[in-house]
Amino acid sequence: MKIGVVGAPVDLGQQRRGVDMGPSAMRIARLQERLESLGHSVKDFGNISAADMATAKVGDRTARYLNDVVRQCGLIARRVADCGSQGLFPLVLGGDQSVSIGTLAGLSSGGTSRGIVWLDAHGDFNTPKTTPSGNIHGMALAAILGYGPPELVRLGKRSPMASERNTVLVGVRDLDADERKAVSRSRVTVFTMKEIDQLGMQTVMKRAIGVAGDGVDQVHVSFDVDVVDPREAPGTGTPVRGGLTYREAHLAMETLSDSRRVTSAEFVEVNPILDTANHTAELAVEMMQSLLGKRIISKRA
Repeated sequence: MKIGVVGAPVDLGQQRRGVDMGPSAMRIARLQERLESLGHSVKDFGNISAADMATAKVGDRTARYLNDVVRQCGLIARRVADCGSQGLFPLVLGGDQSVSIGTLAGLSSGGTSRGIVWLDAHGDFNTPKTTPSGNIHGMALAAILGYGPPELVRLGKRSPMASERNTVLVGVRDLDADERKAVSRSRVTVFTMKEIDQLGMQTVMKRAIGVAGDGVDQVHVSFDVDVVDPREAPGTGTPVRGGLTYREAHLAMETLSDSRRVTSAEFVEVNPILDTANHTAELAVEMMQSLLGKRIISKRA
């Protein structure tokens, strides 16, 4: 596979400093070397230019830093579109989850139908009307599916940027009150930690792939490291206890890989300031390897 890496050192979608260092932390964890060891070729497009929280203007507190987030997502979109035009698998390194809006805006330039597997402790389905914080990283999935500020919703060449009925949330365990109502009214399929406990990770992921890939051309994977239990992934700004185990997370990625349906991915919310010895960035890169084909032993044809 030919992979295009896009760094998105964005931290304006939330309020804890350090997540803008996530792309560097994942590169320090030997990202390119590890992907090339699987036989892939890797073209690193470097980082987009991102605003500094110290000087950026907050603006409307129901959608904090909206103007800068829109600009940054536009830059991400162009880099992701470049990947697509060159026949590369887009791999975006966050940054906070607001980068996803840029990722999907760039993917939508291809004009094909698309499902999403969104692995996250949170729903990211708020809008300025429902958010308790005003943090845009908690609005990312809603904006992608056509809800929220027009500046975000219309970033891509299509709105919505992906199919709502083909969108699947996996690992959810923390929803805001009004967000919970919005998710319940939507056509998004949700597998909470309860379903994972009851059904098992492989069954959940097979069902998720079945929904995300039904009748569409592409499947995008968004992996927020807070989907993993904070004992395994401490370096993230919004940890929630009771998440995926290390092996469950690998199994999720391996099952996605086995499906051969995934056409793009992003890994977000790695915050090395909150981490120990780059442990969470290492975990993220290991998950990328599993998604992109690493196995304990290769099966013979």
